[in-house]
Amino acid sequence: MEALNGFIPLDLISVVGLFLVGFVGGMVSGFIGSGGAFVLTPAMMSMGVPGIIAVASNMCHKFPKALVGAIKRAKYGHVDVKLGLVMGCSAEAGVLIGAHFQEHIRSAFGEAGSNLYVSVAFVVVLGIVGTYVMRDAWHQYKGDSHNDVSDNALIRWVHRLHIPGTMVYFPSIGRRISVLVTIPMGFATGMLAATIAVGGFVGVPSMMYGLGVPSLVASGTELVIAFVMGLGGTIKFAWGGFVDIRLAMIILAGSLFGIHVGAIGTTYVKPYMVKVVMGVIMLMVLVSRGIILPVYLSQLELIPTIPAETASLLKTVSFDVMVAALVVGATIVILAMIRGARRPAPVEADEKLGTS
Repeated sequence: MEALNGFIPLDLISVVGLFLVGFVGGMVSGFIGSGGAFVLTPAMMSMGVPGIIAVASNMCHKFPKALVGAIKRAKYGHVDVKLGLVMGCSAEAGVLIGAHFQEHIRSAFGEAGSNLYVSVAFVVVLGIVGTYVMRDAWHQYKGDSHNDVSDNALIRWVHRLHIPGTMVYFPSIGRRISVLVTIPMGFATGMLAATIAVGGFVGVPSMMYGLGVPSLVASGTELVIAFVMGLGGTIKFAWGGFVDIRLAMIILAGSLFGIHVGAIGTTYVKPYMVKVVMGVIMLMVLVSRGIILPVYLSQLELIPTIPAETASLLKTVSFDVMVAALVVGATIVILAMIRGARRPAPVEADEKLGTS
C-alpha cells in the first residue's frame, strides 16, 4: 500500500492483519515487558507506513496498553512502582530529545532517510542486546547462574556506591541505591523509544544487568516506564502531525486482549524463559530489518539503483521474517504456559517482588 499524505489507506484485510499483529504483539509484550514495538513498528513499515509515523503511532498505542499491563503484573508482585516512576522521569527527557531528532531526520532526508535510520537502529541495538540476552539465558538454563540476576561487577559497584542525598530504597533490589545511576539508563530508554518506538530492550536489560533487578520484576516495571514515555511521546509527535490514530487504535484493540495472556504466562515460567523469548524475537526482527536495508539505501542513491522486482522481493521476505518472529514468540509463550500450568509450583517464592 502507498501512503497518502503520510497515512496509508486501510481496507478490511489490513485492518484484520493489524488487529492480529496487535494481539500477538500484546501477548509478547505482557510476557517480556518491552511493549512489543520492536515487532509492531517493522510490521507497520512493511505495510507501507513511513518510519516516523509508525514510531509515533506505536507510542500512541503503547501508553494505555502499558498501563493495563502494569496493573495486571502488579497483582502478581512483578512491578516496582517506585523504580518505574523514577526511571520514567529521565526517560521522558530522552523522549522529547529523541522525537526532535527523529523529526529532523525526516525533514532533512525524507521518508527513505527516516526508514533507513529506524532500520539501522533496529539492526545495531537488536544485535547487541539480543545476543547478550540469549547468552545469559543459556548460562542460566545450564545452571551457571544461582539467581535470576547475573552477578557482575557493574551490579556490585552500583550496590556499593553511596552518594549522600541521592539514596533511595527500591523493593525489587532490596537495598538503597543512588537515583543518579538510574538517570542515564532512563534517558537512553526514552531516547531510543522516541527514535524507533522501542525502549524496553534497553530498559529491561539495564535494570537486570545494571541494577540487579530480577527479570520478572524488570519486565513488569518497564511497563510503568513505557506508560510515562508513551504519554509524553504521543503529545510531542501528535503536535507535529505524525500520529495516525487509526493505526494506534486498531493495534491497541488487539494488544489489550493479548497482553493479559502474556502477563499470566509469566507466572508459569522460569525466569530464563523470559530472556529466551526476548532474544529469539530480537534476532529474528534484526534479520527482517537487515533484509530491507538495500531498498532504502537505493532510494537515497547511496548504492546503485535496485530493480523494482528485487525491491519488492526484499520487502516481501522482510515482512515474512517479521511475521515468523511474531509466530515464534507467541508459540514459545503458549508452550511455556502449557508446560508451566502442569507444575504444582509455577513461580518460586524468591522471584516475587520484595523477597529477592
